[in-house]
Amino acid sequence: MKTVGNHRKKRLCVVTATRAEYGLLKPLISRLSESLLFEVKVVVTGMHLSPEFGLTYQEIEQDNIPIHKRVEILFSGDTPSAVSKSMGMAFIGFADYFSENLFDGVILLGDRYETLAVACTAANQQIPIIHIHGGEVTEGAVDEGFRHAITKLSFLHMASTEIYRKRIVQMGEDPERVFCVGALGVENVLHTRLLPKEDLERKLDVSLPEKYALVTFHPVTLEKQSAKAQIHELMAAMGELSQWSFIVTKANADQGGRLINQAIEEYAENHENVRVYSSLGLRNYLSAMKYCSLVLGNSSSGILEAPSFHVPTVNIGDRQRGRIRAESVVDCLPCREDIVRAVKKVISPDFQKIVEKVQNPYGDGNTSEKIVRILEKELGRKELDLKKKFYDIPFDV
Repeated sequence: MKTVGNHRKKRLCVVTATRAEYGLLKPLISRLSESLLFEVKVVVTGMHLSPEFGLTYQEIEQDNIPIHKRVEILFSGDTPSAVSKSMGMAFIGFADYFSENLFDGVILLGDRYETLAVACTAANQQIPIIHIHGGEVTEGAVDEGFRHAITKLSFLHMASTEIYRKRIVQMGEDPERVFCVGALGVENVLHTRLLPKEDLERKLDVSLPEKYALVTFHPVTLEKQSAKAQIHELMAAMGELSQWSFIVTKANADQGGRLINQAIEEYAENHENVRVYSSLGLRNYLSAMKYCSLVLGNSSSGILEAPSFHVPTVNIGDRQRGRIRAESVVDCLPCREDIVRAVKKVISPDFQKIVEKVQNPYGDGNTSEKIVRILEKELGRKELDLKKKFYDIPFDV
């Protein structure tokens, strides 16, 4: 066991299951590794280990971040049953891992089903959970409930805005354990060394025109069987915008995700202005966002990161409904006419003036530093009391 002076280093586990999640956690992993108080172990699971989704654990290795454990959980298929079975595999895999490895804390981000399973096993093992991005609302996704469940299992909370911090307290969490730290995505935008456009084109093997859109579309998991109809409406809109080029990143392994990926791949085969990628990697993705004319789809990155680039976002449908958004984000219905209307709006001269001056509501780009300082203080205590009292707020219904 590593020590600092006469003190044992605190062992932290960081779990990541998706390319986007790792991209957000990357600056925090690096800063925690630099701290004299912590010994960090990174565990990869879920889509990272799937050839279908680009074997993105390799991006972590390329960043020279040691992977302590790979936990295979992903079932082939994106039906509700397959997702539940993947959660079951996560329970089993992480139950074994946490019983074999002692940790002083586990860091979890967001709201995915894998994350909830890991949170449950960590709670059973009495490992303090540090949750990032709690208190947020995504009304169109089943992940909404997963996020709030993880919040109730967690010991420390790192919220991205003050409104979300208050919402976590509203859920009964002790205000002394809830902190507003901003969003890690903003930190990535402000501090990642991005590629020159020529280098990005070489990496992606594509010539990027002056006018192109960065596209990601995930299934709206609380709308049954809407994925097929909605991706076809998006592709119909892309057809009407034939003078544009589109850089598309595939959907996650959510219910309906594979259907979306198959549809967009087939579309790209017959349209030279559309290129599809399983994963771009953090640096390539942010570089593509920097040079694009707009972000299109329903990914959280259009809400969290794009405003910091002063790039407009057309946010389609209800997946991100309820999230705080900058003025550069325009919402539209998941239908061809409304998508085209929204695209024309965000590229208009009047709207571009708004985009140029927009303020990102998700912080100042120093999130990882704030989290590390909080963890050094909170986990550095001699004893942690994991017993939680429900914090009541007086109100009239």
